[in-house]
Amino acid sequence: MLKTSFVSLIAIAAATPAFAQTDTQAAANDPQDAIIVTASRSGEGIELKDLPASATVIDAKALDDRQTRFVSDVLRNVPGVAVNRTGGTGSMTQIRIRGTEGNHVLVLIDGIEAADPYQGEFDFGTLIADPSARIEVLRGQQSSLYGSDAIGGVISYTTLSGTEAPGVSVRVEGGSFGTVSTAARMAGVSDKFDYAVSGTWFHTKGTPTARGGTRDIGSDNVGTTAKVNWKPSDNFKLTGVLRYSYTNAETNDSESNPASPTFGYTVDTPGTRFSNDAFYGLLAAELTALDGRWTNTLTGQFADTTRTGYTTSGVGYGDKGQRYKGSFVSSLRLDTGALVHRITGAVDVEREQFRNTTPGSGSPFDAFTGKRTTDNLGLVGQYELTAGGFTGGASIRYDDNNRFADTTTWRVQAGYRLPTDTRVHAAYGTGVKNPGYYELYGFSDGKYIGNPNLKPEKSKGWEAGIDQSFLGGKAEIGATYFDSTLTDEIYTTYPAPLFVATPSNRATDSKQHGVEVTAALTPVPQLRFDAAYTHLIAKENGVTEVRRPGDIASVNATFSSTDERFSTTLTVRYNGRMTDVTFTDPTYATSPVVTLKAYTLVNLNAQYKLSPRFSVFGRVENLFDVDYEEVFSTATPGAAAYGGVRVAF
Repeated sequence: MLKTSFVSLIAIAAATPAFAQTDTQAAANDPQDAIIVTASRSGEGIELKDLPASATVIDAKALDDRQTRFVSDVLRNVPGVAVNRTGGTGSMTQIRIRGTEGNHVLVLIDGIEAADPYQGEFDFGTLIADPSARIEVLRGQQSSLYGSDAIGGVISYTTLSGTEAPGVSVRVEGGSFGTVSTAARMAGVSDKFDYAVSGTWFHTKGTPTARGGTRDIGSDNVGTTAKVNWKPSDNFKLTGVLRYSYTNAETNDSESNPASPTFGYTVDTPGTRFSNDAFYGLLAAELTALDGRWTNTLTGQFADTTRTGYTTSGVGYGDKGQRYKGSFVSSLRLDTGALVHRITGAVDVEREQFRNTTPGSGSPFDAFTGKRTTDNLGLVGQYELTAGGFTGGASIRYDDNNRFADTTTWRVQAGYRLPTDTRVHAAYGTGVKNPGYYELYGFSDGKYIGNPNLKPEKSKGWEAGIDQSFLGGKAEIGATYFDSTLTDEIYTTYPAPLFVATPSNRATDSKQHGVEVTAALTPVPQLRFDAAYTHLIAKENGVTEVRRPGDIASVNATFSSTDERFSTTLTVRYNGRMTDVTFTDPTYATSPVVTLKAYTLVNLNAQYKLSPRFSVFGRVENLFDVDYEEVFSTATPGAAAYGGVRVAF
């Protein structure tokens, strides 16, 4: 179905303001010159081209060029990343890295752990893109730096400071499916102080998400952030961050009547929706000494989330969770000429607490509604070395947990750049993921009950890659092979005779291996191509795991006029065949697995500056109106067009 209604808007709208030229924004000229911070606990960045690990940086210019509205959409261009949205815009969206599960990815927003403490993972359907931000994706086991969750990797989303992106900007747009979105940002800097305040709102009436359905599934999404930095002296800085996120999204359920021919299929379910409220905060104090070579940072942060699902009769499920975390990091850089050493130690003290607010249905389920807490102490040691063309390091972490077994994780990595502009790199690491509280204590109307005896999942794996630069840095190609094994994987069983869903730890291993290939070409300053390809084999005990495409590829081509007034970006994304469970068997124990067909989506956008401050833009998504599914029996939008205006001061 093709819906291409345009909403004509005459309003003040925003382009991203001219950025200060910082290390962060240097990537706008060459992404390989980007600085990545997530790969070290020291807080000091390293150039992406020298990092002996697999990572991707998406800077503010790329986010703007691709007219990103939801962060999950731009992550589809990252090698090793698969995205599955379980409904309409704003619905539950999972990110899988290198074939791991959606809850195996640690998510940081402005340095704050953002996962729902109860669900045990972050819902990317709730993260709309801010006007000026950047993304770092660090792939591979990173638990030695960050503890639980970082089995597949780390995704760090950071809004830019007032120093990095000063100015005032506003954007308004509208388009297909009754969609309207706005964004505004105000940021500034003085001698000792900088600030940035931004807000984004996205509304859509949506499209049907049931095969043959007629009920449009819409949503409202709000995101606001305030960030301040105060530097009263050259060696002392205070940073504060506050963020609020709100999502109210309609949903559809699966047919629950075993006698129905559509049992297990997504069907129109009027009145069903969910809301998600999340508050985040961070306060950090940084003190440097020895001419900046010794850095000490004390940080406190919190996350407070509330998620509630509704039916026509009222609340169907819900949960509340809080995370409080304090960290102290001390990092010393020793520069001895040809050798640069960095030694970092960190202490993380964390408390998670939660309450299941799902209405009880009688014993034994009411026993799962009590408030519970988990405390964790993490001790981190990291060593990094740079010696000419060599970069390497090692990290180790010990976690003392009052609910689960204490765990030690570690990682080693090294890379070397040859005189031929060839770089080789390799790494080996281990990871851990503690069970989510829903897996431990969740329940749903007698159809699901948690298992308090679950053990943490554990992972180990290695990678090796090679990168080659050509034409004086105008072209680059890279390939990385990875291989991981997951033990004690948590999965859902349906034991007879009641067939009530219950999570358990597998006795068999889950294995993932594959190849990531990246390429970049800038033949002239006005034209840039970026491409990524991933081939993945993910199997559990020899059976292919669901919602993990065997092949994923993307190409982004951006052209800008010589006067930079006009720019256009063409995005082509290929998602290969993948399997999914249908749950069409009434016992759920033997529900068949189906194959979802491969698909290719094409997006095209353009923007034109009418003046240095005022511009217009537009885009078409799913240009060729492709019919596809990311989740079994869940329909997706057809072709759509959007347009708007923006202004910056």
